[in-house]
Amino acid sequence: MEDKIIINFDSVDISHDGNPVLDGVNLKINSGDFVYIIGRVGSGKTSLIRAINGEISVTKAAAAQVAGFDLKTMKSKSVHLLRRKLGVVFQDFKLLTDRNVFENLAFVLRATDWKDRKKIKERINEVLDSVELKDKILKMPHQLSGGEQQRIAIARALLNNPALLLADEPTGNLDPETSDKIMEILFDLNSKLGITIIMATHNHPLLKKYPAQVYKCDKGKITEFDDAKEIDFEYFG
Repeated sequence: MEDKIIINFDSVDISHDGNPVLDGVNLKINSGDFVYIIGRVGSGKTSLIRAINGEISVTKAAAAQVAGFDLKTMKSKSVHLLRRKLGVVFQDFKLLTDRNVFENLAFVLRATDWKDRKKIKERINEVLDSVELKDKILKMPHQLSGGEQQRIAIARALLNNPALLLADEPTGNLDPETSDKIMEILFDLNSKLGITIIMATHNHPLLKKYPAQVYKCDKGKITEFDDAKEIDFEYFG
């Protein structure tokens, strides 16, 4: 069976605040892939993720499709429909500090038209189980470690069963042991649930420990590598 392409970028130009960031991006990612995006600060990693998420517009493209949506023709009022097919995890967690874990997650479900209280509770328990934190359901964010907060953020990203998970430096604020736990969870989600994952990262040791497909951003271009061993990490560190 032929792999289903979940992202198809053909000759895509991406700008941020009117300034060109990436030029002629060619990116084909199949459903179920795990992909790293690497590159120096300012090289365009985050801009690429924001373009995939519909947060910034592509300025020119032969093709720009994400999860069945055409970014070239998509109206701004339809962006929220695209985002319901995506999950996003950030470096700084972005949890609501004035409510507990359950309410953080319930807030997202209610905002996406979940109304049945029983189904909301069941779904929250499911995603917390997937990140091994069901016992933290009533904890406030300040009562959690950084790694636990990031795992809650991953659970939040899973709430609406995304086809694609975008992770922007998800281990950037974490120690090596905690980073390993985050990677194990992400790889489990990829291998067991088939969720496509795109992860922007500076953490090069993780690439070697958890190998996957790699794209690097450099000088406005994106290059694909089949093997992390081919990359000059010192140059891109």
